[in-house]
Amino acid sequence: MENYRYTVIIEPDEEGGYSASCPALEGCVSQGDTYDEALENIREAIAAYIESLKKHNEPIPGDVDVKVQSVQVAA
Repeated sequence: MENYRYTVIIEPDEEGGYSASCPALEGCVSQGDTYDEALENIREAIAAYIESLKKHNEPIPGDVDVKVQSVQVAA
């Protein structure tokens, strides 16, 4: 079993709970009622995504370089 490391984004949902995504794996998203649950769920989603790629003999992408920046906007 190989280990992979991916950047994930976890954000609060407007309706409550948290949404989680993995930018390196297109469409790999999950959610949870708490931050920790969303983190665990996206970890499981990533593992399932990678297993599917392996099953179909597709390449496994590396992580992407995500920059987080705050900007000021006048409106």
